[in-house]
Amino acid sequence: MTSVEEERRTLPFECRGCWHVWEEDYLVRHIDDEHGNAAEIWLRDGLVVPPPSSGVICPHCGCQQTTTFPAGYLARHPELFRAAEPVAPDATPLLSPVPPRRPY
Repeated sequence: MTSVEEERRTLPFECRGCWHVWEEDYLVRHIDDEHGNAAEIWLRDGLVVPPPSSGVICPHCGCQQTTTFPAGYLARHPELFRAAEPVAPDATPLLSPVPPRRPY
């Protein structure tokens, strides 16, 4: 008898080209047959895809040089996500630490 278990996984990625950080959701099916053979099938949006360690393309720049983080990594490091809106510039004027030159 074949057994099938499904698991949802959210994996964080980082592009090595533009340093963009994002997450992708997967459904992983674990299948065991009556002969003791095991297999994993990875799905994204209902389509079979290769495991994320190969061929992930950066949605920001299209680079294929990406890396993954451990599951849950971005939840512990929210600073890696860019703000949804640009941060307003600081209105404080910049002051030089160098004293002004005096005329001779």
